[in-house]
Amino acid sequence: MYPIANQFILSMTIFQENISLKPYNTFSIPVSSHYFAEVFSSSALEELLKSELIKEQQLLILGGGSNLLFTKDFDGLVIKMSIPGISEEIHGDEVIVTAGAGVVWNDFVNYCVQKGFAGVENLSLIPGTVGASPIQNIGAYGVELKDVFESCSAYEIATGKRRSFNHQDCRFGYRDSIFKNELKGQYIITEVSFRLSRVASINTQYGAIQEELVKRGIAHPTIADVSAVVSHIRVSKLPDPSTIGNAGSFFKNPVIEEDAFQKIFEKFPELVHYPAGNGKVKLAAGWLIEQCGFKGKVVGQTGTWKNQALVLVNHGQASGQEVYSFSENIIDTVAARFGVRLEREVNIL
Repeated sequence: MYPIANQFILSMTIFQENISLKPYNTFSIPVSSHYFAEVFSSSALEELLKSELIKEQQLLILGGGSNLLFTKDFDGLVIKMSIPGISEEIHGDEVIVTAGAGVVWNDFVNYCVQKGFAGVENLSLIPGTVGASPIQNIGAYGVELKDVFESCSAYEIATGKRRSFNHQDCRFGYRDSIFKNELKGQYIITEVSFRLSRVASINTQYGAIQEELVKRGIAHPTIADVSAVVSHIRVSKLPDPSTIGNAGSFFKNPVIEEDAFQKIFEKFPELVHYPAGNGKVKLAAGWLIEQCGFKGKVVGQTGTWKNQALVLVNHGQASGQEVYSFSENIIDTVAARFGVRLEREVNIL
């Protein structure tokens, strides 16, 4: 290891001090981190975890920074996972595709679509990295990561030992996994493997996919068609983080018991909802928020996106605390009107 100004090189790791995190979070919140390390290989992470540099440091593992809101500076060590690489193993019609934690999620989806590997096309244009995808059990348009997940490799922070997690180990739930609960903050994922297929099972029943395919005159869509349509829909509804700070959907769609749903439905028969199984119903959080008058609302430097009330945005100079306070207002207002308390999907730091 040798110093370069406030930067150190540790094997395949760049280690820095007092670094702005504004470029590393899609909300573009101007906070800083005491220490910052960018890791480019599994061996480099293993070495870093054994280093005296990180002992007794509070750690934050960062992928694309697309699912968090900073409300203050981080007085610890941010580890930015930038491990690259995609490979595949073909077994008949099945294919196991493995990607490094630092691979941009949409780059991974595009790779699979171009190769003809079906299963992730409905997850096109979701922000973030491959390494973060199992933690959140990302999902969109009728597909969740758990539907294609095979396994992931991770290092235990306390011991530096490597472990493999299979599907059952991860205990996936709606935008949830064991990494957000029992093992929160204990492991760092270095690569993820997915079980995909060379024989497509096209899913066009969710959202506006089928409607858009009809508009385009596509009667027999390929996975490339589905990916293109999903990308088009997302772009039309969601703001580009490169032009306006945001973290995508800020709230989860609430899942409630059937009897609770019926009480709300009696008062609001236009309530947008979906069956969630096991006697539960999923409500559209964006619809609830919009009905409370928040769609496109601007308060100071923050607000909701004009085309999707589920997305909170930074109009330029918003602080994390300002965005957080605005989200509290939304939660309280929705709860007062519908009796449903929204839960944030975005992590608050």
